[in-house]
Parts: sequence; structure tokens; C-alpha cells
Amino acid sequence: MLSSIKKRYIVPVLAGGFLFVGVSFQQDFFEIAKQLEIFTTLFKTVNQNYVDEVNPGEMMDKAIKSMLNDLDPYTNYFNEQDVVRFKINSTGEYTGIGAMINRKEGRLIIVEPYKNFPADKAGLKAGDEIVQIGDVNLVDFKEDAGTLLRGAKNTKIDIKYKRQGKMLSTQIVLDEVEVKAVPFYTLLADKTTGYIVLSQFNSKASSETKDALLKLKAEGATKIILDLRGNPGGLLHEAVNICNLFVPQDEIIVTTKSKNEKHNNTYKTLKQPVDLDIPLAVLVDGKSASASEIVAGALQDLDRAVVIGTRSFGKGLVQRPLDLSYGTQVKVTISRYYTPSGRCIQALDYAHKDKDGKAIRTDSKNYNAFKTRHGRTVYDGGGIQPDLELPESKQSTIAAALQKSDGIFNFVTDYYYKNPNLGTTIPTLTDAEFANFKAFLKKENFQLDTETEIALKKTLEAAKKERIDESITAEYQQLLAALQRSEEKELEKNKAEIKTLLLDEIIKRYQYREGLYLHYSKNNPEITKAVSILGNALEYNKILKK
Repeated sequence: MLSSIKKRYIVPVLAGGFLFVGVSFQQDFFEIAKQLEIFTTLFKTVNQNYVDEVNPGEMMDKAIKSMLNDLDPYTNYFNEQDVVRFKINSTGEYTGIGAMINRKEGRLIIVEPYKNFPADKAGLKAGDEIVQIGDVNLVDFKEDAGTLLRGAKNTKIDIKYKRQGKMLSTQIVLDEVEVKAVPFYTLLADKTTGYIVLSQFNSKASSETKDALLKLKAEGATKIILDLRGNPGGLLHEAVNICNLFVPQDEIIVTTKSKNEKHNNTYKTLKQPVDLDIPLAVLVDGKSASASEIVAGALQDLDRAVVIGTRSFGKGLVQRPLDLSYGTQVKVTISRYYTPSGRCIQALDYAHKDKDGKAIRTDSKNYNAFKTRHGRTVYDGGGIQPDLELPESKQSTIAAALQKSDGIFNFVTDYYYKNPNLGTTIPTLTDAEFANFKAFLKKENFQLDTETEIALKKTLEAAKKERIDESITAEYQQLLAALQRSEEKELEKNKAEIKTLLLDEIIKRYQYREGLYLHYSKNNPEITKAVSILGNALEYNKILKK
């Protein structure tokens, strides 16, 4: 009888379920096919009937990229040229000039030459503006100028560049450039704390971190600081492997969840650890993202490390490149990251946007609580909230604006050529030097472009379009003057932070990034706090509820 009931009711329910799924799939498929037909018809009609000649490839490229822009910043289409131009070698090795460059307002600027690599050997310095590469004048070159600085090993490239108003020339010989995941590690002054900088998650990240860890332990390190500040992330499996250095085999580190079941995955540690007991501190800041947040979040959830700094970036969306036809590619956001306790790392909700089209960030009052392995309360809301949040770790609005506008960068370029013989001497930035910095900003008429300043400029632009700008000119100038006075106060209010940023940039100019890390190891407040916590077993265990 029971078997008969099961057959009469359960089978039809299951069949109904499959029918529903089938109907749903058919409806989705029909809607996709319908919209594709509409778009294809429109595309052909416009190309055939528009008054002027149009480029079908350019039109389609813009249409696809504009469509994807409405989803999130990480879902991107790459045409054939893009695939060749932007294909990244995740090994951390490439052939090039060995420098960070930036194109801003049509100018190609050397931001940072890496020590002993081609650009450095050719005598290029931070602040140099490259104006010609080979026979190509960059004024007339609208494509990605970086492609002109790539090629086979030992390729010789003649360039012309501008430095402090003077036109100079040099020749760069391309070479293999290895970008280290761990650019610096050392035993700190207390002789018991090892400090490891992990700057990216390329394919060598875990092996380089392991090597640094073992060498520091051999030198006498009984505590470790892992610095993930400014680390934008990279390979997911390398994040898992780095956690594996400190946690047991078969431990869940991160899960990915998606509407598509095939993208739901759980990532566990696969190897025996190096050290399960060594006290560990992890440093993060607002530029620690993705794989950095996986490491910090997992070690926090497992009560394996004390996290110090300020809330991390909150990039918890997983992308995967998928090949399309004719050599094109699309990088699609396929899922979200979740820490072992179940927290979602993602900060911005791109499915819900405000009136200005900006993704909405979860309000702190709506954060959800989760428990670590030892029962500590942690929260989601995007990014990883440190166990110890230091006020000095959080960047002020005015400091961010100064960096974005290159105010600090350009002042230090000027400072470098006025003080060419500092060498390894660390200068003391006095109040008089800070006054020089403010005078430099005023002299160069730097636009800090804070959000308020940008909004004010947009108001004037709108007024000009509506031809009412003359009637509000006086009020506009008053507001602008008031805003500039406010920025002057902000400069003074955040003087200590800005002086630190100035000093960091100065040290990089004379001693490269290695010199900056060495300076951090002796003077950085976050590192000092980490040393203090790790050196106090009672406080360390209290934080982790051990």
C-alpha cells in the first residue's frame, strides 16, 4: 500500500519538478535566442542604413564592453588584439624593461624602475616621461604604448625621454624580468621575530613564502609577521598553499558559491604544514584584496593568526577566462569567495546600485555575525576586519587625493633632483619641508580632485550647458575658495600621515623598494604593534581565545 502511495504521488511530483526545470530552461533559452535575434537584426540594419560609414568591429566591441560594464568591473571582453596585448603570464616572469609605468593624460611616466633590471640599467628614474620609443612619437600614438616596450630577450630599444624639462635619450636592452612574490624578508631587531613581505600571489608565492619561513626559523625566528598590505591578490591555489604552511592538512580554507552548481567548490589544504604552533600576525590594509583576503580571513577564522591593520578591500568575486570564437575571450565573474566561518568577502553589491550608478556597500548595521573556531565573533560586510584595527593604518581622504593626483609623486621627483646625494641617508621631514610641499602644490596649481571638488566642477559644467553659469559664477568661486581653505586645513590635520607618505616615496627613489621594506622593518607602527602582540603570549592567546 505504501509503495503504491509513493508511486501515485511522489513520481508525479518528481516529474513535475523536472517539467518545471525543463520549462524554465526552455524559457531562458527562448529569451536569449529572442534577444540575440533582435540585436543581430538591429546591428545589420544600422550598419547598412546609417548615413556615414561605420566600423562593424569597433561598434560591436563597444557594444559588448558597454553591456558588461553594467555588471561589475571584473567581467571583461577581450577582442583579438586585447588577448595578445593583455595576456598575463602568472608565473611572475616576463620579458620587458622592468619598471612600473603609467599613462596619464597622454603622458607615459616611469613610476618605479626595479633595481638592476633594464630600465634601471639604462638610467631611467621615477618621474621620467617617455616621449618616443624607436621611431614612434607617443604624442601621435593612441594605443597601449606598453606594447612598444615588449619583445624578445636582448632586443634593443632606443627611447627619448624628458627629465626636469630636458630631453634625453638612452637605449634599453630587454631582458627577462622576474617579479618576486616575496621581495623582502628579514629577522627583526628583537632577533626572534621574522618579517615576510608577500606582495602578490603568482605561481611562486607559496614556495617563496615557505623558503623565507624556513630560513627565518633557521636564523632563530620563533614568531612570524606576514605582511599582505598592498597585495592585490592573484592565484587562488597559492593562497590555499600559503595557509597550508601554518594549518593542518585537509583544512577548509575557502569555498566558492554560485548560481551555477559546477562553480561551487571547496578548497582544502593538501600538504603537511611547516609549523602549526609558531605565533603568527598578518598585516592588511585597504589595498589587500582577493587572495590576500582569503589568507587573512582563513587564518583569522581558524584562530591561527592575529590580523592587524585596517579593513581589507573586499574583492570576493571569482573570475574565470573563457575562450570565445575568432581568438576572443571573456573573463566572467562566476562565483563569490567565502571564508571557513561562512563570511562573504565581497564588499560592493553590483546587482544593486545607487542613483549615480555606483554599487552599494553593505551598511555596518546590516553586517552578519559569524563564529571562529574558538568562538570569537567576526563579521562579514566585505573585506576582513582586523582583530586589532590601528587608526594610523586607515588612509585619510586628503592623502588618497594627493596620491591619486600625483601631488606626492611629483614633489618627491623635484626633491630628488634638488638633493641628489642622499644615498642611504634617511632624511627627517621637518615642518619647514612640509611647508615647502604645500607651496609646491600651490605653485603647480594641483587639483586634488576630492569627491566634493569633483561634484562642484560637475555642477559648473552642468550650469554652462544650461547657460546659467554667469549667474552663479560668484557663488561658485566662493564655494571653491571655501573648499580650498578646507583642503588646507585637511593638509595640516593629516600632516603626520602625509609626511610618512612623502618619506616612503623619497626612500624608494634612493634605495628602491628594498630600502623601503628595510625602513618599515625598523620604523613601521603596524610592525611595531605586531612585534608587541607576538612578544606577549598572554595577550596573543587572549585575542585568539586560546
